[in-house]
Amino acid sequence: MTARVLSPAPTHAVLRKPTRNDGAALHDLIARCPPLDLNSRYAYLLLCEHNADTCVVAELDGKLVGAVTAYFVPAHPDMLFVWQVAVSPVMQGQRLASRMLDRLVERCATERPLRVVQATISPSNIASRKLFTSLAARHGLEITGSLLFSATDFGDGEHEEEWLYQIGPWPRR
Repeated sequence: MTARVLSPAPTHAVLRKPTRNDGAALHDLIARCPPLDLNSRYAYLLLCEHNADTCVVAELDGKLVGAVTAYFVPAHPDMLFVWQVAVSPVMQGQRLASRMLDRLVERCATERPLRVVQATISPSNIASRKLFTSLAARHGLEITGSLLFSATDFGDGEHEEEWLYQIGPWPRR
């Protein structure tokens, strides 16, 4: 008789708003998630302090394993710009990014009018394109893309161009 090996039970991280105490851990998570651009610890502290309402972190066993950072565009208060989506390598393949995005959009749309979700994605980041395309498909919305920043806009010649993807319009609630 052969023994069957059981797969571990799926792990479900707790999704919540970040607090200032998450700033350093958020920085460390982003550092483990290439190709995301790593910003200073101070930037992540400020993001957790000033933009917690438009961000989601995923916590499992007391550790951050995922995050979506976003903000409403000041000149367009019904436009949510998703800045970074990070999932720890140990949690990839469990739809955590999709769950976090859905939670964020649901929360933001109930707290204020939401017309468009935006994100910039470099051409080589196929996973992000798939993530945002699936977000649009799950909600039955159109997604469009156009060049926002050319590689020369970054000045150093080491950064890919960034395309702006827009999902919407979201239905009014």
